[in-house]
Parts: sequence; structure tokens; C-alpha cells
Amino acid sequence: MNHTRKPIRARAALPMHIAAALAAAAAPAMAQTAPASTPDAKATTLDRVEVVGSRIKRADLDTSQPVFSLNRAEIEKQGLTSVADVLQRISSNGAGLNTTINNGNDGESTVSLRNLGSGRTLVLVNGRRWGTGLGGNVDLNSIPTSIIERIEVLKDGASTIYGSDAIAGVVNIVTRRNFDGAEAGAYLGQFGQGDGAREAYDFTIGMNGERGSLLIGAAYVKEEEVMAGDREISKGGPPFNSGFSTTGAPGSFVDPRDNKQYVLGPNKQFVPYDENKHGVNTAPFNYLLTPQERTSLFAQGTFDIAEQITFRSEMFFNQRESSQQLAYMPVTGMTLDKDSIYNPTKGTADPRDLRNVNRRFFEGGPRSFNQNAKTYHFYGGFEGYFDLGSRRFDWDAGYRYDRTDQNDLTYGLYNLDKLRKAYGPSFIDGNGRARCGRPGAIIEDCVPINPLGPEGSISQEAIDAAKFTAHDSTTQISKGYTFNVSGELFDLPAGPLALAAGYEYRSESGSFEPDAFIAAGLSTGNGSKPTRGGYNLNELFLELSVPVLKDLPFARLLDFSIATRRSDYSTFGDTLNSKFGFRWKPIDDLMVRGNWSQGFRAPSINDMYRGDGDTFVRYSDPCSTHSGKRSNPQIDAKCLADGVPGNFRQPGSGPNPQTTEPFTAGGNSKLEAETSTNKTLGFVYSPQWAPGLDVSLDWYQIKIENAISTPTAQFVVDKCYGGTAAEQAIYCKLIKRDPNYPGRPGLITDIQLRPINAAQFLVEGYDLTLNYRLPETRFGRFAISWDSTYTSRWDYQVDSKSPVEHRNGIYLQSDPYWRIRSNLSLDWSRGDFGATWALRYKSGLTEECKPDFKQYCSDPGKMKNQLASTTYHDLQVRYNAPWNATVALGVNNLFAKEPPLAQNAFANNFDYQYDIPGRFFYLKYRQRF
Repeated sequence: MNHTRKPIRARAALPMHIAAALAAAAAPAMAQTAPASTPDAKATTLDRVEVVGSRIKRADLDTSQPVFSLNRAEIEKQGLTSVADVLQRISSNGAGLNTTINNGNDGESTVSLRNLGSGRTLVLVNGRRWGTGLGGNVDLNSIPTSIIERIEVLKDGASTIYGSDAIAGVVNIVTRRNFDGAEAGAYLGQFGQGDGAREAYDFTIGMNGERGSLLIGAAYVKEEEVMAGDREISKGGPPFNSGFSTTGAPGSFVDPRDNKQYVLGPNKQFVPYDENKHGVNTAPFNYLLTPQERTSLFAQGTFDIAEQITFRSEMFFNQRESSQQLAYMPVTGMTLDKDSIYNPTKGTADPRDLRNVNRRFFEGGPRSFNQNAKTYHFYGGFEGYFDLGSRRFDWDAGYRYDRTDQNDLTYGLYNLDKLRKAYGPSFIDGNGRARCGRPGAIIEDCVPINPLGPEGSISQEAIDAAKFTAHDSTTQISKGYTFNVSGELFDLPAGPLALAAGYEYRSESGSFEPDAFIAAGLSTGNGSKPTRGGYNLNELFLELSVPVLKDLPFARLLDFSIATRRSDYSTFGDTLNSKFGFRWKPIDDLMVRGNWSQGFRAPSINDMYRGDGDTFVRYSDPCSTHSGKRSNPQIDAKCLADGVPGNFRQPGSGPNPQTTEPFTAGGNSKLEAETSTNKTLGFVYSPQWAPGLDVSLDWYQIKIENAISTPTAQFVVDKCYGGTAAEQAIYCKLIKRDPNYPGRPGLITDIQLRPINAAQFLVEGYDLTLNYRLPETRFGRFAISWDSTYTSRWDYQVDSKSPVEHRNGIYLQSDPYWRIRSNLSLDWSRGDFGATWALRYKSGLTEECKPDFKQYCSDPGKMKNQLASTTYHDLQVRYNAPWNATVALGVNNLFAKEPPLAQNAFANNFDYQYDIPGRFFYLKYRQRF
């Protein structure tokens, strides 16, 4: 664009190598820049840009907040096909959703800075919010990599600038601009074992004219699965039996005569149930890496309506088709009627119902969960500038609309109503056909089921009669209006006082509609009720940049940044958050920076309005003889008062067995906002004696109070049976026991698990970033990049009165708390050739040993097990061909590093945040026209 802009005279001058480095790291999401002319030939003209973490456009790109940036070239060198994979490698990231999570994910991938949860990391695209899911997190798979120019990561809170969710930090994805021409790319890759194939194709065309610009493109990505049974570590069996299930075939049952569990022997004799003998390894049937297909279309453009007004618009469409696969459905807790033809007591002197019948339906095929998610994004707005006296002010006003529609199909589930009939009375008719019901009262559309036989004993006809396909749908809509203005008010002795102010209106709404059978509780899968809800808000913000000193001894620069934001929500009310920051340059080569800011996170739609659903968890019942807590007289007395016999033992294996009956998870409409306090202090050093070298070191601390979290089942039962009288009054009413449960009288059959505002977090550490582009030599040009995070403290409390859990360096299930994450890369280029060697390091972790696997503990005396530190090596070589193309060959995990074994891993014997075992080879080709 060809705006004529007033000159901006140079302030404290930056060395050219610093300016070049910062231009890539801190350029704005919605920067509107243009050259300016001036009759004063001595004036140095600099473009004013908006830096992530601030709304004030400025010429000096250094900020008081730490920002880490990856440009397009650096992203290309990683050999990845998704934004999520790129972000999940950065050192400040924790444990987010990814495609390795097969059980408990619906194809989404997220980023979780500081390991504080994806809902506490704000994701922007071009400086504006991207649509979230019902849980408040952004699915990064909805953003195509081919449209990205750079990714900026603000490692500090920014609620005063962007509002809710910016507690752990902000990720800003900046799309390509000012692209003239066309290019096409292709990518092919797979693991050395011959599986997990990936392919990606994209095409982009752009043009710039006198009064506008246009960029359009398309992308397609296909990622195929890896089966858990195809890797030694995850195929199940020893050492930790991660895929072992106590439910197999033949089915087990409880005989009401003695309330003991049996299986049926070959001669219909009752054989005592042995979980080790009659269980099954389910791991080979599960995905280790889940498949996805993503198709994206995008367009963005600008048009100069007048000299001082520009219209800007962008449109995105992304379709994700993903799936997960679990082993065959375990059908549990059924009753086989005494008059069923498959009940061995039928026709005997003592016919009786067999209760708590558990069997895995191998005959019905694996469970398959399939998602088709369509994401739509539109932004349209005007931007420009106006003069007020001798001052120029920039402004923008726009409308954003985001929508995601997801349809889910689940195969391998069974209708409980039909199963109950198939387990009910049955007989053989005159044609030798098994029929449900009784003679003269036949139940149509029903085939009797034999749950006590070995694999293959259930007919396909019976499977087809009881099976159903679940259809679920989810819709999330986010829309908003914004107006922002920024400029310089007046001059102070050290420079102009700059201001940014704005208004934002936003509304969020969403719904989840489960299948009718699931909503009615008639599915063998987890039941769930519909979710419907929404909220809206109005926000005002003000930001000031106040210069104090300039060009003085030991004060080449000193300025302050001040910001405040008022947010008014239709749900919980008002919140006011403020920020103070400073920059100080004692010398030209060194900048000291620091920030103090308040933040908040509003409860999500799921937090408030989630419909009640089933959840199966692991916990240890204090009333169970295996827990050891029953020896406490107070606990024993309360257990007896609750109708739990003295010899009660919780069913299942291990110290924390999984529930046999589903507990209830749901929302809480009375939630309030979380609050946080962020602090940072650090420096940036760019010595003139070493051109190309930039070093930054920052200390950070994040304190979150009133945090939204759901107490675990273990916490609830411990407070009920071992807490204070006040705690017992709160938590005991959440527990339901059944004094007449077959074979286990007194079993807990439900615990209400709902989010509350109670948890507290305190996270502290250091970020170190070093970039050094060495002078060119006859051997080529070398560049070093090193980005590391050291976490010195990661504390959690369930509530303010609970003991502090020091999680730093600890491994919890699906939740690693590394002390150190570090990425180091060495880049070389000479002529048309180049290569990049990258190392990714995760420090070691300590976990609690499971008693059953004590022999595998690294320190069995303390019941501790050490997960070794892990370093992955990635290599890429590339060639710029003379026909304006680039060819790259690469391998990730060059030395086939195995992930560390983890006793507490949910599945696969290792945590989801580590690489899939095996080398991954890929070929990339990019043609420019």
C-alpha cells in the first residue's frame, strides 16, 4: 500500500544487527507499515509496528516482555506437517493434546505453555482471537501451516492487552503478507518401520497492486496411523502390562449363592475367576498414533478505499477428519437371567440369575471414534490513520466470526436396552432357532447372547441386533467487534507519550448434542447429557508508553509501560486487570526489562454448562481392606455407618483400581473467573563486539488463585473419610454407595465430580535464548540457535488449605513436569546447499513406583522410579535448485531414541509427550513460480 505517512524520527538508535534480529521476532500480527517521506534529509524514517503483547505501534521493536519467534524458514527446517507439532516442541510448552493420545482425545491438538493447561494459553491469528472449543482451548489442527509467515510466543501474561486466557502466555500466528507470485509444495514421509505415512500438498498464489493485495491458497495433509502392537514398548505385556484388561472372554460372573466371581469351564463347571488368567491384552488393537486428514482453503486481501482508509479481510476454511481406535467393547455389570438358554443353572434344581456379568465383545470389532470437524473463520475490517493537529493516530475497526461444526460417529457400541433383553429369558423355538422372551411372548428384533462362552460364542446375528452407531454433534460460535486507536499524545523530555485504547464486544455460544441412546443412558459407552450455553462480554482497555530518560550516562533508555483492562461478563460480572513494565538500557548493548501484571481466565462453556456424563477413574476407597486406612478407628466407624462391611474389598487390581461403575462429571454454572499475577525480570544482551549475537535471560513467576479445577475422586473420598467435620459435610454428600451391590455390598457407585474455584498454582523459572549468526567463512555460513526453559518451581494446591504438591521434576499420569526443556540447532548454508542439525532435550523425571512393579523401580527402597532424560536428534539437508525450487531430505529422531518407560503412563508404557519410537524420514519439495 502507498499511504503517505509522517516521518518518525529515530529514537534511541538500535544497532543494525539487533534491529534485523528483532524484526522477525517482534513484528506485529496486524502491522500496517509503509514508507514515509520527509523534507528533512537528516531524519531517519522508521516504520511503526505493533508488537505482540502491546497495542502501541512503535519504531523501537524491543519490548519489556520476552518474545520467542519462529519464522517460516525455521518452521520449514523442522520437517513437520502441523502447527501443533511445531508449538509442542518449544521449550516453554508442557503437556498438550496431540495425535498420540488415542483414548481421551477427539483429534484436537493444543499448546499448554508452562504446563498450566491449554485454556490458560491464548492463541491469536494475526493478533486476533481464534475460535475455541467448548472447553476453551484452540484446536491448532484448524490452522494450516502453509499460510504461516511466523509464530510469535509471548512468554508472559497479557490479559490487560488481550483479555481472558492470556495467563501462561500468548501464541500469535502471523499469516503471509505481501506475497507476489505462486508456489506449490509437496511432502512425503513415514517411519522406518514402514508405517505412519504422511503426505502434504499446498498451493499459494498472491499479487500486490497499486491499491491492494490478494492471497489465496489451498492445503491438504494426510497422516496415517501407527498401531500400538507394532512397537515393542507399546504392544502390551511386560514389564508394566499397560494394555492388560481384566475383562476378556469367556465372561466372568458372580454367583449369588456365595457372591464369588467365576468363569464357565468347558464342562459348564464354575471355575474361580483369575484376572491374570482370564484377562486380555488390549494394546495391539489400539492406535499408537491416530490418523487425520485436513483440507484447508484460505484467502486474504486488502483494498485502499482512500488514501487514509484500507479495507482488510481474511477467510479460512478447514476440515479435519480424524479417528481413534480402542479394543473391543467390554460389556460389564449385566445380569444373565435364570431363564436364559445360556445360563448354566437353567433346568437345574437351583436356577438363579448370574450377576455382574462382564465380557469383552470380540465378535463386534474394535471401537472406532470418528470426527468430521469443519472450521470457518472470517474477519473484515477497516484501518487507517488520521491527523489530530501535528499528531498522527492509527485506528482499526473490524468484525470477526468463527464457527466450528463437528459431527462424530462412534462404532462398536451396544444398546443396553437390547442387551438386557438378549441377556433375559430365552428359548429354542420349533425351528431350532434361539428366540428372546418366552413362548407366546417373543421379543422381536432380539437375538439371545451367550456372554459366558469363549471368543466366537456370540453370533454375528446377535451382534448386529444389539449394536448401534452413535451420532454426536458439536457447534461452537465466537464473534466479536473491535475498535482500536493508537498514537502519540505529546512530547516529554525523553520522547513522546504514546497511547493505545480500544473497545471489544465478544459473544461465545456452543452446544453438544449426544446420540439419543447415549443421552438416555442406553449405551455401553460413557453416557452424556446435552451441553448448551453461552455468554457475552464488553471490554475497554488503555495502554500508555511513558519515556523517562534518554541518551544519558547509564540511561541510554528508560521508559515505563502501563495498561489496564476492564471486562464485563454476562456470567460472573466485572474484572479489572492492570500491568506495569519497564525497559532500561544502561548501555547500548544491554537492555534490562521487567513486568508485573494481573490476569484472569473466564470459565469456559464446558466449565459452566457441561451436561452430566459418565467418567471412569482410578482411586483407592478408604473403606477397602486393601487401602490400609480402615485400621484407623474413626475411618472404620464412618465406613460402618455408611453400610460398608468390615471385610469389604474394592474390586479391581493394583493400589488404585478403576471404577466398575461410572462416576458423574458435569459443569458448574456458579463458577467465577480465575485470577493471576505474573512477574518477569530479565535482560537482552547484543554486544557490538560480536555482530549477530543476541542473548536473553528472563526470570518468570506465575501465581494463579481461585483456579477452576475438578477435585479427583481420591480427593473427595479422602476428605469425606479423613477430613475435618466441615470438609466431610461438603464432600460426603458427593458420594453414593450401594449397600446391596452384587458381590460387593457398600461399593461406591457414583461420585459427583464438578469443577470449583479452589485450586492454586505457583510456577517459577528461567528462559534462556541465544541466537548467533556467525560471520561468513570460506566454509559457508553458520548460525546457532539455543532456546531453553528451566523450571525451578511448580507448586499446586487443591485448595488454599491443602498441602502444597511440589510437582517440579515429577511424572504424574499424562502430566510430565520437566525441570529443563532445551532446543539447540546448528544451521549451515553455502551457496545453494544447506543443512540443519537440531537437538531436543527433556530432563529426567521421578515417579511413584507401583507396588506390583517394585522390581522395576530404580530405587525400590523409596518406591521411586527414575525416567531418564531424553535427547532427540533431527537432521535436514536441502538444495536450492536452479529452476527456483527447494528440495529437502530429513530424518527426525535420527538415532531412534526410545521414550523412557513410565509405570504411571496411561497407555503404551510411555507418556504421550515423547516421540513415537522409530526414525521418521521425509522428503520435501517446494516450487516457486
